[in-house]
Amino acid sequence: MFGFLKRETRNSVPGETVSLSIDEFLDQIMALESKAAVHVTTDKALGVPAIWSAVNFLSDTIASLPLDVYKRGPKGAKIVVGGLSDIIGTAINDETTSFIWRQHKFSQVFTGGRGLSFIERNTAGRVKNLWPLDPNNTTIKRISGRKEYHYRDAGRLLHYSANDVLDLTFTLRANGLKHRSPIHTNRDVIGLAIAATDYGSRYFRNGGVPPFAVVGGFNSGKAADRAGKDFEIVVQRASAEGRSAIVLPKGLDIKALGNDAKNAMLLELKKFCVEEIARIYSLSPIFLQDLSRGTFSNTEQQDLQFTKHTLRHWVKQFEQELNLKLFGRNNKVYFVKLNMDGLLRGDFKTRMEGYARGVQAGVFVPNEARERENLPSMPEGDKLMIQSGTMPIADLPSNEDSDDDKEDKRD
Repeated sequence: MFGFLKRETRNSVPGETVSLSIDEFLDQIMALESKAAVHVTTDKALGVPAIWSAVNFLSDTIASLPLDVYKRGPKGAKIVVGGLSDIIGTAINDETTSFIWRQHKFSQVFTGGRGLSFIERNTAGRVKNLWPLDPNNTTIKRISGRKEYHYRDAGRLLHYSANDVLDLTFTLRANGLKHRSPIHTNRDVIGLAIAATDYGSRYFRNGGVPPFAVVGGFNSGKAADRAGKDFEIVVQRASAEGRSAIVLPKGLDIKALGNDAKNAMLLELKKFCVEEIARIYSLSPIFLQDLSRGTFSNTEQQDLQFTKHTLRHWVKQFEQELNLKLFGRNNKVYFVKLNMDGLLRGDFKTRMEGYARGVQAGVFVPNEARERENLPSMPEGDKLMIQSGTMPIADLPSNEDSDDDKEDKRD
């Protein structure tokens, strides 16, 4: 099966070196600094709860959808059992399940901006395994008009053609080779969120006291420096011991240099950052656990909007990449599909209503609905039904009058 697939091309390129561009060097090695004077890296960005929630919510949702291979036929498309269907839907290799693979791949897309996987084929050209690739070890070039992937693996340089690599990007740059990272592209607002978290941590570590200045007569700069350190220790000790007051020597005073958390609008700032991060990933804030404006009705509508306008985009991109790289451009028989109906599996009432409407309208037979619920088929469950008495269509009376009826009407 799938013998028309292209053969594996995994060859080392002796003596060739890959030189990174300045942009790639900065993106992969250097921490990018935001206007909030915060060095923004992927690891630091994931420390922002809204980023962590968005990345995990999207990648986990896509990874949980059923993924199957279908074969077109005269009576419609049927799910293919075994072979490639087991590889992409159950375990991509003997080390990694399909869920973990998709979760990892999309988490790479939603952080660094790109997820890569190598397609390993046997000598007959059939897909054998899928292997995740580290985008940081990959350089993409266009040679003689064709895209090529150069991958550094334990001192070796491996060369892959474009049809042997599953390549998903958040968005591409103008040259069609490089990509944009959502974290690096939006590092200013993410840096602001990191700075707000750091400020809050320092504020409470200092006993809820904003930065202050000690005002008084000091004979030298060293004396002032020692006094400042002593007062910092006193404030922290008072906070740890639960004391609400400290004693100052005569002639000294403390004046605040900054605002407290309320006057600095720290909570409002953190809410603003959640909304901005939600916009980066085209999510409603309710999916980032911000229910401040969530109601029963609008939450349901936002859930529908997420499925139609956010999730569908990533599902379609993933399906088309799999279909192109696994089956080829001219294939008209097989295709891969992520079943978005899996999002309804947690809602029993919605599933039952959908099955009932489908059966009563003659869309599918009862046994197809039972199969989706992992229930055994019934003897009479392979007949199309219609709502009129829920009878098999073949048993319904004909619309044409019989000869006896016509004679009765003439009389």
